Amino acid sequence: MTSQSPIKLGGVHHAAYRCKDAKETVEWYEAMLGMTYTTAFAEDHVPSTGEYDPYMHVFLDAGNGNILAFFELPNQPDMGRDENTPQWVQHLAFKVGSYDELVAAKDHLTANGVDVLGPTHHGIFKSIYFFDPNGHRVELACDIGTDAQYAELRRVAPLMLEEWSRTKKAPRHADWLHQAANE
Repeated sequence: MTSQSPIKLGGVHHAAYRCKDAKETVEWYEAMLGMTYTTAFAEDHVPSTGEYDPYMHVFLDAGNGNILAFFELPNQPDMGRDENTPQWVQHLAFKVGSYDELVAAKDHLTANGVDVLGPTHHGIFKSIYFFDPNGHRVELACDIGTDAQYAELRRVAPLMLEEWSRTKKAPRHADWLHQAANE
């Protein structure tokens, strides 16, 4: 692994996930995504329930004070995933500042043996996808849309949700996103 990550994340609000190994997880997020390990809590009993379930809870700063946390739970069965949900659905998405940063991130990750998909063009942002050592899918994204495009998406969002709710078929109000992605 290289010593310093070139990635500057735009942030994520505190979210907690399970990990297989707290130390490995902290080291991977530091080296691959440039996060700073800030805090750890370890208890034998869960504070909210009082039940005996030893854990290590680690916290990483993802930029702008946004925190990503993980729990290692050695007394629980091996972690798995929701087999009824496709792997591409559940993921952590982090913002980077530009397309150049996204490409640099891909180069950094690839040079460190991480299999990266993309960049994928989503019309108003481009992103790359990969998995962390715990099997969590991670996305890095850079915004490329215009103010007018974001305003149009805000305008049609309620219309799309209402149509989806009735039909369970993809509404076509924002088809222009796919056209922009294919240009």
